[in-house]
Amino acid sequence: MSRIIAGAAAGRPLTSVPGTGTRPTTDRTKEALFSWLEARDWLDGTAVLDLFAGSGALGCEAASRGAASVLLVERERRAVAACRANAALVNRARGADVVQVRAGTVEQALAAGGEPADVILADPPYPLAGPALEAVLEAAAARLAPGGLIVLERAARDAPPRRPAGLEEVEVRAYGETALYLWQDER
Repeated sequence: MSRIIAGAAAGRPLTSVPGTGTRPTTDRTKEALFSWLEARDWLDGTAVLDLFAGSGALGCEAASRGAASVLLVERERRAVAACRANAALVNRARGADVVQVRAGTVEQALAAGGEPADVILADPPYPLAGPALEAVLEAAAARLAPGGLIVLERAARDAPPRRPAGLEEVEVRAYGETALYLWQDER
């Protein structure tokens, strides 16, 4: 069972998505990522966009640790229900409506615009690759605030994804079967 690791909702269990359609980020990877983000002051007061949110665990962790706003984007009905339950849990712990949920595709959410994101967390399904993944990453990069950060989660065994123009590679971190690509807007 996944849980919130730290912050206002620390220790609270998260609702999981039933079935095998989603791939939850391991607690080890989540803890390492958020320790990295906190050490570099990427969370406190920031706007976070969690694409392909699944249960919303990553975005909810960001909210628990002080993000000012988090938008979870998910299209699968059961995952949207889990996102809503987890958003409510963190919002209660924070005493504010910090986490919002948008049901629909990532492509629709990115095309709709909205406030620029300081941090974009993207955990697309591993089969999404090549030009389709590149198009999503380009659209995500366009939603970044100047100096913003994209964190992309992929299978460590897969070829590295093509980084969108205008983003600088900050770091690539591997945790078992998972690789995290951290790219920062150069503006």
